[in-house]
Order: sequence, then C-alpha cells, then structure tokens
Amino acid sequence: MFSKALLSIGLLVVTATAAVAEPAISLYQGRTTEIAETLPDPTDLWVTAADLESVNGFVLKPEGACLDDLCVPVKQDRDSDLFVNRDGRGWLCVSELARRLGQSAVSDAEHRVWSLGEVPSVVKSTLKSAIAPDFELLDRQGNPVRLSQFRGKKVLIVTWASW
Repeated sequence: MFSKALLSIGLLVVTATAAVAEPAISLYQGRTTEIAETLPDPTDLWVTAADLESVNGFVLKPEGACLDDLCVPVKQDRDSDLFVNRDGRGWLCVSELARRLGQSAVSDAEHRVWSLGEVPSVVKSTLKSAIAPDFELLDRQGNPVRLSQFRGKKVLIVTWASW
C-alpha cells in the first residue's frame, strides 16, 4: 500500500516537471528527420507543433493534427494523451497519433529513434483511386523521369533488387 502511494506521488512529480528537451530521430517515408527537442519519454515521441510536419507531414491546426483532408481532433486547451503544455510550449505525441491512425510505429528508446509506417487511410485512398504516388527515378542516360509524366497512359513498372 505504501509503495503504491509513493508510485502515485512519483507519477505526479514526473508529469509536473519542466520539459527537458532531448534530441531524437524519426524515420518516415524514406526520410530521416533529426529532432532537436523532444520531451524525455522512453515510450513515446513528443514533438513541438513546429516539428510535427517535418516528422510525418501532419500540421497542428485549431481543429487538430491534419494531413490534407485527414484530421485527428486535438484538444489544445488541456493536457491529454495526445497533447500537453510544458513551459508554455505545446507538445504533440507522435506515437499516440500513430496509434489513433492505426499506423505502425516502433522505437529504439536507448538511441531515441522512432520509425513510422504508412498511414493506413492514406494508403487505402491511394489504392481506391488506382493512382500510384508520384516518384522520380533516373533513366539509363541519367535524366530524371517522374511517373506523373505518363499520367493517362498505361505504365508497366518492373522492379528488381539484389537481395
């Protein structure tokens, strides 16, 4: 009973402390993003609203965290499992956002690295439209070629990997 009381007091102390910024790295869609400041949390990635877009493309708006037409409601007037205010700054939990979106996310807490998978609803909309996302590759002469250059035409894409 005594240890439970101490544990409860400890949790209150941890959540009430000032934000001590720690660097972290996020991996998403082939991009590596170095984040200078995150909240010190061994299980979740907390970033500022300014860093959110560089991590996963979402933008924090009054209505929530949004990516194009997709918005996850975020109440920014009080602390929650998705948003907290520390030292006058708003912090968004990228890990919780991923859970709400059904997005895969794994982390290496020791090295402060988080890797995020594709957002399922974004992938689903791409599959429904039958339009592949645009990308650019070099042709045999080294000239850049974008998939969008062939819009309206049938395209066969052949891939190969040495492994």
